[in-house]
Amino acid sequence: MKFHWKVLLWMFAGIAAGLVMQLTLDAPAWTGASWRDTADGVILTDVGGPTAKLPTREPIRFAITDRGGPGETRHPIAGSDDLAAVVAGVENGAVIWIEFAELDPMPLATELDPASTRAKVLAPFDFAADIFMALLKMLIVPIILTSIITGVTSVGGMKDLGRMGAKTATYYVATSLLAIVVGQALVNLIRPGDGATLGLEFLDEEALAPEASFVDVLKRMIPSNVFESFSDNGAMLQVIFFALLFGFFATQAPSPHKERITQFFASAFEVMLLMAQGILKLLPYGVFALMIRVVAKTGFAAFEPLLLYMGTVTLALAIHAGVTLPLILRFVGGISPRRWFQAMSPALMTAFSTSSSSMTLPVTLETVEKRGRVSNKVTSFTLPLGATINMDGTALYECIGVIFLAQYYASTSGFELTFAMQGLVVLMALLASIGAAGIPSAGLVMMLTILSALELPLEGAALLLAVDRPLDMMRTVVNVWSDSCGAAVIARSEGEDGPLMAGASP
Repeated sequence: MKFHWKVLLWMFAGIAAGLVMQLTLDAPAWTGASWRDTADGVILTDVGGPTAKLPTREPIRFAITDRGGPGETRHPIAGSDDLAAVVAGVENGAVIWIEFAELDPMPLATELDPASTRAKVLAPFDFAADIFMALLKMLIVPIILTSIITGVTSVGGMKDLGRMGAKTATYYVATSLLAIVVGQALVNLIRPGDGATLGLEFLDEEALAPEASFVDVLKRMIPSNVFESFSDNGAMLQVIFFALLFGFFATQAPSPHKERITQFFASAFEVMLLMAQGILKLLPYGVFALMIRVVAKTGFAAFEPLLLYMGTVTLALAIHAGVTLPLILRFVGGISPRRWFQAMSPALMTAFSTSSSSMTLPVTLETVEKRGRVSNKVTSFTLPLGATINMDGTALYECIGVIFLAQYYASTSGFELTFAMQGLVVLMALLASIGAAGIPSAGLVMMLTILSALELPLEGAALLLAVDRPLDMMRTVVNVWSDSCGAAVIARSEGEDGPLMAGASP
């Protein structure tokens, strides 16, 4: 059975199993909080578990359900029984906003009662999901370090190719940035994460990233001790900064040191790819455990915002592939987008079915040369490099996914998605897309990198696995489409008349 079908099968099996648990196993809502009546009104006496940090001495006036939605209801709280009734009337995973006498409303999460039958049955699946997430976290630092150093050394070598190398680098950076900007604009316009019910733990106040300007973010990029940064997934900016510098100066080292260090990190990157592929083989079972956990706890409520998120990514991919890249083909390369798309159809279909730009590379090379009539001189340089560092679809997907999760935390936990943070997301998405391996679901590992830099929990990225497979197939098509467009544009800029010259058929 092909891998992506196996992932889908186990995903649906997890959804079905979680639904059975939800329908058959009793699990009353639990907030992780307790409260009591006082002369001033109802106050919280203890706040723990998966809840936000709430004041424990301010009297509660209202409990607000479906806050900001068309069904918003304000429940007056006259006694602790009123608050208990509100909690009992909502589903697990819902958010109740508590309005205090002197303070602005604050969110309270509802979770499974840990003493319930459903929570006990879910325990082994929670354990399996946590192990899978730990394995993914283990990959972050080494795969980012080796991939970026390898990418920079390969790009650094382009100076030997002169003009064509500069054009290729410019095209890759420009199209990736354009893709990210399209994704960023749409996710801020549609805002799929606002008020979403995802069943994720809220952020503690201590866990919120400190508010900082973009200048402060740049200052934090420089590590005072790089080995400490290697031991902290939250220090990804420092790791990336070090990798960029190391890769650049590796290209400046004299022989034989330049060749030795380049080969060492290239070999280390290949080993990390093998490790990533090995861990991603567990993806079907990790998805199974994650889906059981999500559906058994929150039902289908978490999937409604995921559909809107999926639609946002799909629309952004369509705009970049159907508008941005064709405009570049037409006005920069002087090539008919429709005819070029027809010529590239074998490579695009292969990309869709394999979800891997690396596995598609042989087909892409043959298609661009034979059907697109681009010289081997151009294809042999631009396409292998593009399959490694030019990931427009992946960059766009990572930007939308991270901002979607940030919007969720901003609407539930007081996390502030500042302009500086959005700028950081753009920069990180560009760098992470360069470091993304051309293997199925590799973009998920790169998304963990950006979340770590924003100091956001990584579990949100795991939830996006529920809809990752079709998005992975679509973004791989965009990656390969961009590579082929780049080869055509660069060939034309080098004076080649071959790429779909007038009167030729693909």
